[in-house]
Amino acid sequence: MKNKSNNTIRHNTHISNVLVIGSGGAGLRAAIEAKKSGVEVTVIGKRIKEDVHTVLAAGGINAALGNVDPDDSWKQHFADTMIEGYMLSEPRMVELMAKEAPELVKEIDSWGANFAKLENGKIDQRFFGAHTHRRTCYSGDYTGRSIMMALIDKVKKLKIPIHDSQYVTELLVHNKICFGAMTFNIQSGERTVFLADAVILAAGGHTRIWRKSSSRRNENTGDGFYLGLKAGCTLKDMELVQFHPTGMVVPEEIAGTLVTEAVRGEGGYLVNGNGERFMKNYDAERLELSTRDRVAMANYTEIIEGRSTANGGVFLDISHQSKEFIIQKLPRMYRQFLDTLMIDISKSPMEVSPTAHYSMGGIQVVPDDHATSIEGLYAAGEVTSGLHGANRLGGNSLAEILIFGKRAGEAAAKRSLDMAIQYRSRVVINKAHEKIDGFIKNGSEVARPLQRELRNIMWEHCGVVRNEEKLQEGIHKINQLKKALENLDVRPDSEGFEDLMLAFDLEGSIMSAEATILGAIHRKESRGAHQRNDYKDTSSVFDVNFKITLNNDQVLEVVSEKLPTLSKELEAIVNGTEEITDFKGMLLE
Repeated sequence: MKNKSNNTIRHNTHISNVLVIGSGGAGLRAAIEAKKSGVEVTVIGKRIKEDVHTVLAAGGINAALGNVDPDDSWKQHFADTMIEGYMLSEPRMVELMAKEAPELVKEIDSWGANFAKLENGKIDQRFFGAHTHRRTCYSGDYTGRSIMMALIDKVKKLKIPIHDSQYVTELLVHNKICFGAMTFNIQSGERTVFLADAVILAAGGHTRIWRKSSSRRNENTGDGFYLGLKAGCTLKDMELVQFHPTGMVVPEEIAGTLVTEAVRGEGGYLVNGNGERFMKNYDAERLELSTRDRVAMANYTEIIEGRSTANGGVFLDISHQSKEFIIQKLPRMYRQFLDTLMIDISKSPMEVSPTAHYSMGGIQVVPDDHATSIEGLYAAGEVTSGLHGANRLGGNSLAEILIFGKRAGEAAAKRSLDMAIQYRSRVVINKAHEKIDGFIKNGSEVARPLQRELRNIMWEHCGVVRNEEKLQEGIHKINQLKKALENLDVRPDSEGFEDLMLAFDLEGSIMSAEATILGAIHRKESRGAHQRNDYKDTSSVFDVNFKITLNNDQVLEVVSEKLPTLSKELEAIVNGTEEITDFKGMLLE
Protein backbone atom coordinates (compact mmCIF):
# COMPACT_ATOMS: atom_id res chain seq x y z
CA MET A 1 0.00 0.00 0.00
CA LYS A 2 1.27 3.44 -0.95
CA ASN A 3 0.66 6.86 0.46
CA LYS A 4 -1.78 9.29 -1.12
CA SER A 5 0.79 12.10 -0.96
CA ASN A 6 2.96 10.21 -3.48
CA ASN A 7 0.20 10.61 -6.07
CA THR A 8 -0.95 7.04 -5.55
CA ILE A 9 -3.77 6.03 -3.26
CA ARG A 10 -3.86 3.57 -0.40
CA HIS A 11 -5.91 0.39 -0.78
CA ASN A 12 -5.69 -3.37 -0.38
CA THR A 13 -5.68 -5.47 -3.53
CA HIS A 14 -7.45 -8.80 -3.88
CA ILE A 15 -7.16 -10.86 -7.05
CA SER A 16 -9.33 -13.76 -8.20
CA ASN A 17 -10.62 -15.18 -11.46
CA VAL A 18 -14.31 -14.45 -10.79
CA LEU A 19 -15.70 -11.80 -8.45
CA VAL A 20 -19.31 -12.11 -7.29
CA ILE A 21 -20.96 -8.96 -5.91
CA GLY A 22 -23.82 -9.97 -3.64
CA SER A 23 -23.96 -12.86 -1.17
CA GLY A 24 -27.65 -13.70 -1.65
CA GLY A 25 -29.03 -16.72 -3.45
CA ALA A 26 -28.13 -15.66 -7.01
CA GLY A 27 -24.62 -14.67 -5.99
CA LEU A 28 -23.84 -17.86 -4.09
CA ARG A 29 -25.28 -20.12 -6.79
CA ALA A 30 -23.12 -18.27 -9.34
CA ALA A 31 -20.05 -18.64 -7.12
CA ILE A 32 -20.64 -22.36 -6.69
CA GLU A 33 -20.89 -22.96 -10.42
CA ALA A 34 -17.82 -20.87 -11.18
CA LYS A 35 -15.81 -22.73 -8.56
CA LYS A 36 -16.97 -26.10 -9.91
CA SER A 37 -15.70 -24.95 -13.32
CA GLY A 38 -12.17 -24.81 -11.92
CA VAL A 39 -11.49 -21.13 -11.19
CA GLU A 40 -10.81 -19.12 -8.04
CA VAL A 41 -13.89 -17.23 -6.85
CA THR A 42 -14.44 -14.42 -4.36
CA VAL A 43 -17.83 -13.28 -3.02
CA ILE A 44 -18.40 -9.85 -1.45
CA GLY A 45 -21.55 -8.54 0.23
CA LYS A 46 -22.59 -5.58 2.33
CA ARG A 47 -24.68 -7.70 4.72
CA ILE A 48 -23.71 -10.85 6.58
CA LYS A 49 -24.37 -13.88 4.40
CA GLU A 50 -26.89 -15.45 6.80
CA ASP A 51 -29.15 -12.38 6.68
CA VAL A 52 -29.39 -11.39 3.02
CA HIS A 53 -32.64 -10.52 1.25
CA THR A 54 -33.15 -14.07 -0.07
CA VAL A 55 -34.11 -15.28 3.41
CA LEU A 56 -37.27 -13.13 3.21
CA ALA A 57 -38.60 -15.15 0.24
CA ALA A 58 -40.94 -17.25 2.27
CA GLY A 59 -43.60 -19.11 0.36
CA GLY A 60 -41.83 -21.39 -2.09
CA ILE A 61 -39.98 -22.11 -5.33
CA ASN A 62 -41.62 -23.15 -8.58
CA ALA A 63 -40.82 -26.25 -10.61
CA ALA A 64 -43.11 -28.27 -12.86
CA LEU A 65 -42.34 -31.57 -11.14
CA GLY A 66 -45.90 -32.88 -11.38
CA ASN A 67 -45.62 -34.52 -7.97
CA VAL A 68 -49.08 -33.40 -6.84
CA ASP A 69 -50.70 -32.46 -10.17
CA PRO A 70 -49.33 -34.91 -12.78
CA ASP A 71 -50.66 -32.84 -15.69
CA ASP A 72 -48.18 -30.06 -14.97
CA SER A 73 -45.30 -29.51 -17.40
CA TRP A 74 -42.57 -27.00 -18.20
CA LYS A 75 -44.77 -25.84 -21.08
CA GLN A 76 -47.64 -24.94 -18.74
CA HIS A 77 -45.19 -23.17 -16.43
CA PHE A 78 -43.89 -21.24 -19.45
CA ALA A 79 -47.42 -20.28 -20.52
CA ASP A 80 -48.47 -19.20 -17.02
CA THR A 81 -45.38 -17.00 -16.67
CA MET A 82 -45.74 -15.37 -20.09
CA ILE A 83 -49.48 -14.78 -19.83
CA GLU A 84 -49.47 -13.51 -16.25
CA GLY A 85 -46.47 -11.30 -17.11
CA TYR A 86 -48.69 -9.66 -19.75
CA MET A 87 -46.35 -10.83 -22.52
CA LEU A 88 -43.60 -8.37 -21.55
CA SER A 89 -41.21 -11.14 -20.46
CA GLU A 90 -38.18 -12.26 -22.44
CA PRO A 91 -39.46 -15.59 -23.89
CA ARG A 92 -36.10 -17.32 -24.02
CA MET A 93 -35.46 -16.51 -20.37
CA VAL A 94 -38.88 -17.87 -19.38
CA GLU A 95 -38.27 -21.01 -21.43
CA LEU A 96 -34.94 -21.69 -19.70
CA MET A 97 -36.48 -21.11 -16.27
CA ALA A 98 -39.43 -23.42 -16.90
CA LYS A 99 -37.28 -26.21 -18.38
CA GLU A 100 -34.44 -26.14 -15.87
CA ALA A 101 -36.30 -25.49 -12.60
CA PRO A 102 -37.16 -29.16 -11.86
CA GLU A 103 -33.55 -30.39 -11.85
CA LEU A 104 -32.18 -27.42 -9.92
CA VAL A 105 -34.94 -27.64 -7.31
CA LYS A 106 -34.11 -31.31 -6.78
CA GLU A 107 -30.42 -30.40 -6.62
CA ILE A 108 -30.83 -27.72 -3.93
CA ASP A 109 -33.06 -30.10 -1.96
CA SER A 110 -30.27 -32.69 -2.09
CA TRP A 111 -27.85 -30.01 -0.84
CA GLY A 112 -29.96 -29.57 2.29
CA ALA A 113 -32.90 -27.26 1.53
CA ASN A 114 -35.14 -29.97 2.97
CA PHE A 115 -38.39 -29.20 1.18
CA ALA A 116 -41.63 -30.67 2.54
CA LYS A 117 -42.19 -34.21 1.29
CA LEU A 118 -45.19 -36.32 0.34
CA GLU A 119 -45.69 -39.79 1.80
CA ASN A 120 -44.02 -41.26 -1.29
CA GLY A 121 -40.87 -39.24 -0.55
CA LYS A 122 -41.30 -36.82 -3.43
CA ILE A 123 -41.28 -33.04 -2.90
CA ASP A 124 -44.68 -31.64 -1.89
CA GLN A 125 -46.15 -28.77 -3.91
CA ARG A 126 -48.69 -26.09 -2.95
CA PHE A 127 -50.86 -23.66 -4.87
CA PHE A 128 -49.59 -20.14 -5.48
CA GLY A 129 -51.57 -17.36 -7.13
CA ALA A 130 -52.26 -17.66 -10.90
CA HIS A 131 -50.48 -20.99 -11.34
CA THR A 132 -52.55 -23.52 -13.29
CA HIS A 133 -51.24 -26.37 -11.15
CA ARG A 134 -49.71 -26.92 -7.73
CA ARG A 135 -46.03 -26.47 -8.56
CA THR A 136 -44.63 -24.45 -5.63
CA CYS A 137 -42.18 -26.47 -3.55
CA TYR A 138 -41.65 -25.22 -0.02
CA SER A 139 -40.10 -25.46 3.41
CA GLY A 140 -42.96 -24.25 5.61
CA ASP A 141 -43.02 -20.47 5.07
CA TYR A 142 -39.25 -20.02 5.28
CA THR A 143 -38.21 -21.47 1.91
CA GLY A 144 -35.71 -18.71 1.09
CA ARG A 145 -33.87 -19.28 4.35
CA SER A 146 -33.74 -23.03 3.72
CA ILE A 147 -32.26 -22.45 0.27
CA MET A 148 -29.72 -19.95 1.63
CA MET A 149 -28.54 -22.30 4.36
CA ALA A 150 -28.05 -25.04 1.76
CA LEU A 151 -26.08 -22.67 -0.49
CA ILE A 152 -23.93 -21.41 2.39
CA ASP A 153 -23.13 -24.99 3.39
CA LYS A 154 -22.11 -25.79 -0.19
CA VAL A 155 -19.95 -22.65 -0.39
CA LYS A 156 -18.16 -23.67 2.81
CA LYS A 157 -17.48 -27.15 1.45
CA LEU A 158 -16.01 -25.63 -1.71
CA LYS A 159 -13.95 -23.19 0.41
CA ILE A 160 -15.22 -20.11 -1.44
CA PRO A 161 -14.35 -16.98 0.58
CA ILE A 162 -17.16 -14.53 1.40
CA HIS A 163 -16.18 -11.02 2.49
CA ASP A 164 -19.00 -9.39 4.48
CA SER A 165 -19.44 -5.65 5.17
CA GLN A 166 -17.95 -4.68 1.81
CA TYR A 167 -19.68 -1.74 0.15
CA VAL A 168 -19.11 -1.55 -3.61
CA THR A 169 -18.78 2.05 -4.77
CA GLU A 170 -17.77 1.42 -8.38
CA LEU A 171 -17.44 -1.28 -10.97
CA LEU A 172 -14.00 -0.86 -12.53
CA VAL A 173 -14.50 -0.47 -16.27
CA HIS A 174 -12.17 0.72 -19.02
CA ASN A 175 -12.87 0.60 -22.76
CA LYS A 176 -16.15 -1.20 -21.96
CA ILE A 177 -14.28 -4.02 -20.20
CA CYS A 178 -15.00 -4.73 -16.52
CA PHE A 179 -11.99 -5.86 -14.47
CA GLY A 180 -13.18 -5.61 -10.86
CA ALA A 181 -14.71 -3.40 -8.20
CA MET A 182 -13.75 -0.77 -5.63
CA THR A 183 -15.06 -1.30 -2.10
CA PHE A 184 -14.72 0.01 1.43
CA ASN A 185 -15.35 -1.84 4.67
CA ILE A 186 -18.47 -0.47 6.36
CA GLN A 187 -16.92 -0.85 9.83
CA SER A 188 -13.31 0.21 9.27
CA GLY A 189 -13.44 2.23 6.06
CA GLU A 190 -10.55 0.18 4.68
CA ARG A 191 -10.60 0.22 0.89
CA THR A 192 -10.02 -2.81 -1.29
CA VAL A 193 -9.68 -3.12 -5.04
CA PHE A 194 -11.06 -6.52 -6.00
CA LEU A 195 -9.53 -7.45 -9.36
CA ALA A 196 -11.00 -10.23 -11.50
CA ASP A 197 -11.23 -11.59 -15.03
CA ALA A 198 -15.03 -11.61 -14.78
CA VAL A 199 -17.52 -9.94 -12.44
CA ILE A 200 -21.04 -11.11 -11.60
CA LEU A 201 -23.40 -8.46 -10.21
CA ALA A 202 -26.07 -10.00 -7.97
CA ALA A 203 -26.93 -6.98 -5.83
CA GLY A 204 -30.75 -7.13 -5.69
CA GLY A 205 -33.43 -4.58 -6.57
CA HIS A 206 -34.72 -1.22 -5.33
CA THR A 207 -38.00 -1.74 -3.45
CA ARG A 208 -36.60 -0.27 -0.23
CA ILE A 209 -36.97 3.18 -1.79
CA TRP A 210 -40.75 3.05 -1.19
CA ARG A 211 -42.08 3.99 2.25
CA LYS A 212 -44.04 0.74 2.58
CA SER A 213 -41.72 -2.04 1.54
CA SER A 214 -41.17 -5.70 2.30
CA SER A 215 -37.45 -4.84 2.41
CA ARG A 216 -37.00 -3.63 5.95
CA ARG A 217 -33.20 -3.60 6.21
CA ASN A 218 -30.33 -1.78 4.52
CA GLU A 219 -30.79 -3.60 1.23
CA ASN A 220 -32.56 -3.28 -2.13
CA THR A 221 -31.76 0.43 -2.30
CA GLY A 222 -31.08 0.44 -6.06
CA ASP A 223 -27.29 0.58 -5.68
CA GLY A 224 -26.93 -2.39 -8.04
CA PHE A 225 -28.86 -0.60 -10.77
CA TYR A 226 -26.73 2.51 -10.39
CA LEU A 227 -23.51 0.48 -10.47
CA GLY A 228 -24.71 -1.01 -13.74
CA LEU A 229 -25.69 2.35 -15.21
CA LYS A 230 -22.34 3.93 -14.36
CA ALA A 231 -20.56 0.96 -15.91
CA GLY A 232 -22.46 1.46 -19.17
CA CYS A 233 -25.23 -1.13 -18.82
CA THR A 234 -28.80 -0.67 -20.00
CA LEU A 235 -31.75 -0.82 -17.62
CA LYS A 236 -35.05 -2.20 -18.91
CA ASP A 237 -38.66 -1.87 -17.70
CA MET A 238 -37.80 -0.07 -14.46
CA GLU A 239 -41.44 1.05 -14.09
CA LEU A 240 -42.52 -2.57 -13.57
CA VAL A 241 -42.38 -2.87 -9.78
CA GLN A 242 -44.44 -5.48 -7.99
CA PHE A 243 -46.57 -4.41 -5.05
CA HIS A 244 -47.27 -7.49 -2.97
CA PRO A 245 -50.93 -7.53 -1.86
CA THR A 246 -50.20 -8.33 1.76
CA GLY A 247 -47.77 -6.37 3.89
CA MET A 248 -48.23 -5.64 7.59
CA VAL A 249 -50.05 -2.38 8.38
CA VAL A 250 -49.02 -1.69 11.98
CA PRO A 251 -46.92 -0.76 13.83
CA GLU A 252 -45.52 2.03 11.64
CA GLU A 253 -41.88 1.03 12.11
CA ILE A 254 -42.50 -2.36 10.44
CA ALA A 255 -45.34 -1.38 8.07
CA GLY A 256 -44.87 -3.21 4.80
CA THR A 257 -43.22 -6.30 6.29
CA LEU A 258 -44.22 -9.23 4.10
CA VAL A 259 -47.12 -11.52 4.87
CA THR A 260 -46.33 -14.41 2.57
CA GLU A 261 -48.56 -15.54 -0.27
CA ALA A 262 -48.38 -18.97 1.33
CA VAL A 263 -51.15 -17.78 3.68
CA ARG A 264 -53.50 -17.49 0.71
CA GLY A 265 -52.01 -20.63 -0.83
CA GLU A 266 -53.01 -22.55 2.29
CA GLY A 267 -56.59 -21.25 2.25
CA GLY A 268 -56.45 -17.74 3.73
CA TYR A 269 -59.05 -15.29 2.45
CA LEU A 270 -59.43 -11.51 2.31
CA VAL A 271 -62.16 -9.52 4.06
CA ASN A 272 -62.73 -5.75 4.04
CA GLY A 273 -63.60 -3.54 6.98
CA ASN A 274 -67.29 -4.22 6.41
CA GLY A 275 -66.79 -7.95 6.85
CA GLU A 276 -67.21 -8.73 3.13
CA ARG A 277 -65.07 -11.28 1.30
CA PHE A 278 -64.42 -9.03 -1.69
CA MET A 279 -62.19 -10.93 -4.14
CA LYS A 280 -65.30 -12.28 -5.88
CA ASN A 281 -65.77 -8.75 -7.22
CA TYR A 282 -62.30 -8.71 -8.82
CA ASP A 283 -61.64 -12.31 -9.92
CA ALA A 284 -64.66 -14.52 -9.29
CA GLU A 285 -62.91 -17.68 -10.50
CA ARG A 286 -59.52 -17.52 -8.77
CA LEU A 287 -60.49 -15.34 -5.79
CA GLU A 288 -57.49 -14.95 -3.42
CA LEU A 289 -55.34 -17.07 -5.75
CA SER A 290 -55.55 -14.50 -8.53
CA THR A 291 -52.41 -12.76 -9.79
CA ARG A 292 -50.50 -10.55 -7.37
CA ASP A 293 -51.22 -7.41 -9.38
CA ARG A 294 -54.99 -8.05 -9.30
CA VAL A 295 -55.08 -8.89 -5.61
CA ALA A 296 -52.94 -5.83 -4.82
CA MET A 297 -55.30 -3.61 -6.85
CA ALA A 298 -58.30 -5.18 -5.12
CA ASN A 299 -56.84 -4.47 -1.68
CA TYR A 300 -55.86 -0.94 -2.73
CA THR A 301 -59.34 -0.25 -4.14
CA GLU A 302 -61.13 -1.48 -1.02
CA ILE A 303 -58.92 0.78 1.08
CA ILE A 304 -59.17 4.00 -0.97
CA GLU A 305 -62.93 3.59 -1.48
CA GLY A 306 -63.52 3.59 2.27
CA ARG A 307 -63.98 -0.09 3.09
CA SER A 308 -60.74 -0.47 5.02
CA THR A 309 -60.01 -1.65 8.53
CA ALA A 310 -59.46 0.83 11.35
CA ASN A 311 -55.74 1.00 10.56
CA GLY A 312 -56.20 1.48 6.81
CA GLY A 313 -55.84 -2.07 5.56
CA VAL A 314 -57.94 -5.17 4.89
CA PHE A 315 -58.11 -8.45 6.79
CA LEU A 316 -56.34 -11.63 5.75
CA ASP A 317 -57.90 -14.50 7.68
CA ILE A 318 -56.53 -18.02 8.13
CA SER A 319 -58.22 -18.64 11.50
CA HIS A 320 -60.65 -21.18 10.00
CA GLN A 321 -57.68 -23.56 9.79
CA SER A 322 -56.54 -25.41 12.90
CA LYS A 323 -53.70 -24.08 15.02
CA GLU A 324 -51.71 -27.27 14.33
CA PHE A 325 -52.14 -26.80 10.57
CA ILE A 326 -50.99 -23.16 10.74
CA ILE A 327 -47.93 -23.96 12.86
CA GLN A 328 -46.97 -26.76 10.47
CA LYS A 329 -47.52 -24.85 7.21
CA LEU A 330 -46.95 -21.22 8.28
CA PRO A 331 -44.67 -21.28 11.34
CA ARG A 332 -42.87 -18.01 10.55
CA MET A 333 -46.11 -16.06 10.03
CA TYR A 334 -47.49 -17.45 13.27
CA ARG A 335 -44.41 -16.21 15.16
CA GLN A 336 -44.24 -12.90 13.27
CA PHE A 337 -47.67 -11.71 14.39
CA LEU A 338 -47.31 -13.15 17.88
CA ASP A 339 -43.94 -11.48 18.41
CA THR A 340 -44.80 -8.06 16.93
CA LEU A 341 -48.50 -7.60 17.75
CA MET A 342 -49.35 -10.35 20.26
CA ILE A 343 -51.88 -11.66 17.72
CA ASP A 344 -52.58 -15.37 17.44
CA ILE A 345 -53.47 -15.79 13.75
CA SER A 346 -55.20 -19.09 14.51
CA LYS A 347 -57.77 -16.98 16.40
CA SER A 348 -57.68 -13.53 14.80
CA PRO A 349 -57.19 -12.13 11.27
CA MET A 350 -54.17 -10.16 10.10
CA GLU A 351 -54.39 -6.55 8.89
CA VAL A 352 -52.62 -6.15 5.55
CA SER A 353 -52.20 -3.69 2.67
CA PRO A 354 -50.04 -3.51 -0.51
CA THR A 355 -46.28 -3.15 -0.08
CA ALA A 356 -43.43 -2.59 -2.57
CA HIS A 357 -41.98 -6.04 -2.99
CA TYR A 358 -40.00 -6.86 -6.15
CA SER A 359 -38.12 -5.09 -8.95
CA MET A 360 -39.23 -6.80 -12.15
CA GLY A 361 -37.16 -4.44 -14.31
CA GLY A 362 -33.41 -4.06 -14.05
CA ILE A 363 -30.19 -4.59 -15.98
CA GLN A 364 -30.65 -6.01 -19.47
CA VAL A 365 -28.82 -9.31 -19.96
CA VAL A 366 -28.42 -11.99 -22.61
CA PRO A 367 -30.83 -14.80 -21.56
CA ASP A 368 -28.49 -17.78 -22.00
CA ASP A 369 -25.41 -16.56 -20.13
CA HIS A 370 -26.67 -13.37 -18.43
CA ALA A 371 -23.90 -11.27 -19.93
CA THR A 372 -24.44 -7.51 -19.89
CA SER A 373 -23.41 -5.10 -22.64
CA ILE A 374 -20.07 -4.62 -20.82
CA GLU A 375 -17.44 -7.24 -21.58
CA GLY A 376 -16.58 -9.30 -18.52
CA LEU A 377 -19.65 -8.19 -16.57
CA TYR A 378 -22.54 -10.56 -15.87
CA ALA A 379 -25.63 -10.12 -13.70
CA ALA A 380 -28.12 -12.45 -12.01
CA GLY A 381 -31.19 -12.32 -9.78
CA GLU A 382 -33.40 -9.37 -8.98
CA VAL A 383 -30.87 -6.87 -10.35
CA THR A 384 -31.71 -8.12 -13.87
CA SER A 385 -34.75 -7.70 -16.10
CA GLY A 386 -36.51 -10.03 -18.51
CA LEU A 387 -38.07 -12.95 -16.66
CA HIS A 388 -41.13 -11.54 -14.94
CA GLY A 389 -42.65 -9.03 -17.37
CA ALA A 390 -45.36 -6.86 -15.86
CA ASN A 391 -46.30 -9.25 -13.06
CA ARG A 392 -44.09 -11.76 -11.25
CA LEU A 393 -45.62 -15.09 -10.32
CA GLY A 394 -44.85 -15.95 -6.72
CA GLY A 395 -42.20 -18.67 -6.50
CA ASN A 396 -40.47 -17.77 -9.78
CA SER A 397 -37.85 -15.55 -8.15
CA LEU A 398 -36.26 -18.36 -6.14
CA ALA A 399 -36.18 -20.48 -9.30
CA GLU A 400 -34.57 -17.53 -11.10
CA ILE A 401 -31.66 -17.21 -8.68
CA LEU A 402 -30.72 -20.88 -8.99
CA ILE A 403 -31.06 -21.18 -12.76
CA PHE A 404 -29.50 -17.91 -13.85
CA GLY A 405 -27.02 -17.76 -10.99
CA LYS A 406 -25.70 -21.09 -12.27
CA ARG A 407 -25.64 -19.90 -15.89
CA ALA A 408 -23.87 -16.64 -15.04
CA GLY A 409 -21.29 -18.47 -12.93
CA GLU A 410 -20.55 -20.94 -15.69
CA ALA A 411 -20.18 -18.16 -18.29
CA ALA A 412 -17.94 -16.03 -16.06
CA ALA A 413 -15.66 -18.98 -15.36
CA LYS A 414 -15.42 -19.79 -19.06
CA ARG A 415 -14.39 -16.20 -19.81
CA SER A 416 -11.64 -16.40 -17.21
CA LEU A 417 -10.36 -19.75 -18.47
CA ASP A 418 -10.27 -18.42 -22.04
CA MET A 419 -8.32 -15.26 -21.18
CA ALA A 420 -4.65 -14.95 -22.10
CA ILE A 421 -3.92 -11.76 -20.14
CA GLN A 422 -5.51 -9.83 -17.26
CA TYR A 423 -6.87 -6.37 -17.94
CA ARG A 424 -6.25 -3.43 -15.54
CA SER A 425 -6.38 0.39 -15.48
CA ARG A 426 -4.72 2.44 -12.73
CA VAL A 427 -6.50 5.58 -13.98
CA VAL A 428 -9.92 4.01 -13.42
CA ILE A 429 -8.92 2.83 -9.93
CA ASN A 430 -7.70 6.32 -8.99
CA LYS A 431 -10.98 7.85 -10.18
CA ALA A 432 -12.88 5.41 -7.97
CA HIS A 433 -10.83 6.63 -4.99
CA GLU A 434 -11.58 10.23 -5.91
CA LYS A 435 -15.29 9.48 -5.90
CA ILE A 436 -15.09 8.17 -2.33
CA ASP A 437 -12.95 11.10 -1.21
CA GLY A 438 -15.44 13.55 -2.70
CA PHE A 439 -18.25 12.28 -0.48
CA ILE A 440 -16.30 12.67 2.79
CA LYS A 441 -16.93 16.29 3.78
CA ASN A 442 -18.94 18.54 6.08
CA GLY A 443 -22.31 19.67 4.77
CA SER A 444 -25.77 20.92 5.64
CA GLU A 445 -27.76 17.78 4.73
CA VAL A 446 -27.98 14.37 6.43
CA ALA A 447 -28.61 11.17 4.47
CA ARG A 448 -31.30 9.49 6.57
CA PRO A 449 -33.92 12.28 6.37
CA LEU A 450 -33.30 12.50 2.64
CA GLN A 451 -33.80 8.74 2.33
CA ARG A 452 -37.11 9.07 4.15
CA GLU A 453 -38.11 11.93 1.85
CA LEU A 454 -37.31 9.81 -1.20
CA ARG A 455 -39.41 6.92 0.13
CA ASN A 456 -42.33 9.27 0.65
CA ILE A 457 -41.92 10.65 -2.89
CA MET A 458 -41.96 7.18 -4.42
CA TRP A 459 -44.96 6.04 -2.38
CA GLU A 460 -47.02 9.15 -3.12
CA HIS A 461 -45.99 9.76 -6.75
CA CYS A 462 -45.06 6.33 -8.14
CA GLY A 463 -47.01 3.91 -5.99
CA VAL A 464 -49.71 1.31 -6.63
CA VAL A 465 -51.66 3.68 -8.94
CA ARG A 466 -49.97 6.41 -10.98
CA ASN A 467 -50.82 9.30 -13.29
CA GLU A 468 -49.02 11.94 -15.32
CA GLU A 469 -49.45 14.75 -12.80
CA LYS A 470 -48.13 12.71 -9.88
CA LEU A 471 -45.23 11.32 -11.88
CA GLN A 472 -44.13 14.75 -13.13
CA GLU A 473 -44.31 16.11 -9.58
CA GLY A 474 -42.20 13.15 -8.51
CA ILE A 475 -39.50 13.99 -11.08
CA HIS A 476 -39.45 17.59 -9.85
CA LYS A 477 -38.96 16.46 -6.26
CA ILE A 478 -36.27 13.97 -7.30
CA ASN A 479 -34.34 16.82 -8.93
CA GLN A 480 -34.53 18.77 -5.67
CA LEU A 481 -33.08 15.76 -3.83
CA LYS A 482 -30.20 15.69 -6.30
CA LYS A 483 -29.31 19.24 -5.28
CA ALA A 484 -29.51 18.33 -1.60
CA LEU A 485 -27.16 15.40 -2.26
CA GLU A 486 -24.43 17.89 -3.21
CA ASN A 487 -24.44 19.27 0.36
CA LEU A 488 -24.41 15.94 2.19
CA ASP A 489 -22.62 15.75 5.53
CA VAL A 490 -20.46 12.61 5.66
CA ARG A 491 -18.20 12.16 8.69
CA PRO A 492 -16.80 8.70 9.37
CA ASP A 493 -16.13 8.19 13.08
CA SER A 494 -15.36 5.58 15.70
CA GLU A 495 -18.78 4.00 15.09
CA GLY A 496 -17.82 3.14 11.52
CA PHE A 497 -18.40 4.31 7.99
CA GLU A 498 -22.18 4.03 7.86
CA ASP A 499 -22.49 7.70 6.85
CA LEU A 500 -20.43 6.98 3.76
CA MET A 501 -22.48 3.90 2.95
CA LEU A 502 -25.72 5.88 3.30
CA ALA A 503 -24.35 8.58 0.99
CA PHE A 504 -23.64 6.06 -1.79
CA ASP A 505 -26.95 4.31 -1.13
CA LEU A 506 -28.82 7.59 -1.41
CA GLU A 507 -27.14 8.49 -4.69
CA GLY A 508 -28.00 5.09 -6.16
CA SER A 509 -31.55 5.27 -4.82
CA ILE A 510 -32.16 8.70 -6.35
CA MET A 511 -30.95 7.56 -9.78
CA SER A 512 -32.98 4.32 -9.58
CA ALA A 513 -36.05 6.30 -8.54
CA GLU A 514 -35.65 8.68 -11.45
CA ALA A 515 -35.29 5.78 -13.89
CA THR A 516 -38.44 4.18 -12.48
CA ILE A 517 -40.53 7.36 -12.77
CA LEU A 518 -39.25 8.04 -16.29
CA GLY A 519 -40.27 4.54 -17.34
CA ALA A 520 -43.67 5.03 -15.73
CA ILE A 521 -44.17 8.32 -17.60
CA HIS A 522 -43.37 6.69 -20.94
CA ARG A 523 -45.59 3.63 -20.37
CA LYS A 524 -48.94 5.32 -20.98
CA GLU A 525 -51.12 2.31 -20.23
CA SER A 526 -52.18 0.05 -17.38
CA ARG A 527 -50.56 -3.37 -17.53
CA GLY A 528 -49.92 -5.74 -14.65
CA ALA A 529 -48.21 -4.02 -11.73
CA HIS A 530 -48.03 -0.71 -13.65
CA GLN A 531 -51.42 0.93 -13.15
CA ARG A 532 -52.26 4.44 -14.38
CA ASN A 533 -55.65 5.93 -13.67
CA ASP A 534 -55.23 8.31 -16.63
CA TYR A 535 -54.52 5.41 -19.05
CA LYS A 536 -56.65 2.52 -17.87
CA ASP A 537 -56.61 0.36 -21.01
CA THR A 538 -53.86 -1.93 -22.24
CA SER A 539 -52.97 -1.13 -25.85
CA SER A 540 -50.85 -3.10 -28.29
CA VAL A 541 -49.15 0.22 -29.06
CA PHE A 542 -47.17 -0.38 -25.88
CA ASP A 543 -46.07 -3.92 -26.69
CA VAL A 544 -42.57 -2.67 -26.01
CA ASN A 545 -39.85 -2.70 -23.39
CA PHE A 546 -38.49 0.66 -22.25
CA LYS A 547 -34.69 0.86 -22.07
CA ILE A 548 -32.79 3.45 -20.02
CA THR A 549 -29.12 4.42 -20.27
CA LEU A 550 -26.92 7.05 -18.63
CA ASN A 551 -25.29 9.38 -21.17
CA ASN A 552 -21.95 11.18 -20.90
CA ASP A 553 -23.63 14.18 -19.26
CA GLN A 554 -25.01 11.88 -16.52
CA VAL A 555 -28.56 12.29 -17.87
CA LEU A 556 -30.94 9.32 -18.18
CA GLU A 557 -32.23 8.59 -21.68
CA VAL A 558 -35.28 6.44 -22.49
CA VAL A 559 -35.99 4.55 -25.72
CA SER A 560 -38.55 1.88 -26.59
CA GLU A 561 -37.77 -1.52 -28.07
CA LYS A 562 -40.17 -3.98 -29.71
CA LEU A 563 -40.79 -7.20 -27.80
CA PRO A 564 -38.77 -10.28 -28.83
CA THR A 565 -40.52 -12.49 -31.39
CA LEU A 566 -41.86 -15.82 -30.19
CA SER A 567 -41.03 -18.94 -32.18
CA LYS A 568 -44.07 -20.70 -33.62
CA GLU A 569 -43.65 -23.48 -31.06
CA LEU A 570 -43.54 -21.14 -28.06
CA GLU A 571 -46.41 -19.08 -29.44
CA ALA A 572 -48.47 -22.25 -29.72
CA ILE A 573 -47.80 -23.05 -26.06
CA VAL A 574 -48.96 -19.60 -24.95
CA ASN A 575 -52.07 -19.80 -27.14
CA GLY A 576 -52.90 -23.31 -25.92
CA THR A 577 -52.77 -24.83 -29.41
CA GLU A 578 -49.53 -26.80 -29.09
CA GLU A 579 -49.69 -30.57 -28.65
CA ILE A 580 -47.76 -32.02 -25.74
CA THR A 581 -44.59 -33.10 -27.53
CA ASP A 582 -40.95 -32.31 -26.87
CA PHE A 583 -39.06 -29.83 -29.01
CA LYS A 584 -36.27 -27.35 -28.71
CA GLY A 585 -38.25 -24.13 -28.43
CA MET A 586 -35.88 -21.47 -29.68
CA LEU A 587 -36.58 -17.87 -30.57
CA LEU A 588 -36.71 -16.81 -34.18
CA GLU A 589 -33.74 -14.76 -35.31
